Amino acid sequence: MNNIKAKSTLQSPVFSVHHKLIRVVWALTYALLFRFSPVPFFAYRRWLLRCFGASIATGVNVYPSAKIWFPKNLVMKPGSTLGPNVNAYNQGTIVIGSNTIVSQGAHLCASTHDYNNLLHPLLLAPIQIEDNVWICAEAFVGPNVTVAEGSVVGARAVIMKNTEAWGVYGGNPAMKVNERERFD
Repeated sequence: MNNIKAKSTLQSPVFSVHHKLIRVVWALTYALLFRFSPVPFFAYRRWLLRCFGASIATGVNVYPSAKIWFPKNLVMKPGSTLGPNVNAYNQGTIVIGSNTIVSQGAHLCASTHDYNNLLHPLLLAPIQIEDNVWICAEAFVGPNVTVAEGSVVGARAVIMKNTEAWGVYGGNPAMKVNERERFD
């Protein structure tokens, strides 16, 4: 994990009582008002997420079964989608670019642990998903990863390193398997 320690984006968090209280209120709001809202109520869910500090553009679609750990650490740009059963484990910040789809069952994990320390402290490790990306069904995007513009992360692929723009990735660990045609 020495290479991860060196990255300036990682930090060891200390979650305040206030932060924990917000998360409890969010968990209740999610369970009672978000999770069981009708699928077409995207504007309502955008509003709820904004109430908890998320930076959500107009026209974003978040499905009711998508799980968001801490809305304040979520940024979604116009035309982006979090599909059904997506798990946005955003202890660290997750930024999702314009016209980007995160398909059903995908997992975005924006934190890790220092396994070289006996206490295994939590390290926040943001995820940046750029414009025109498609994260396919049940893919995993790991901590401190940038998924470059136009990339496709294939179904059940595991991305643990930055991708190249307009590349297609598959496997575990994911490797570049093709190029994607650019579109304007």
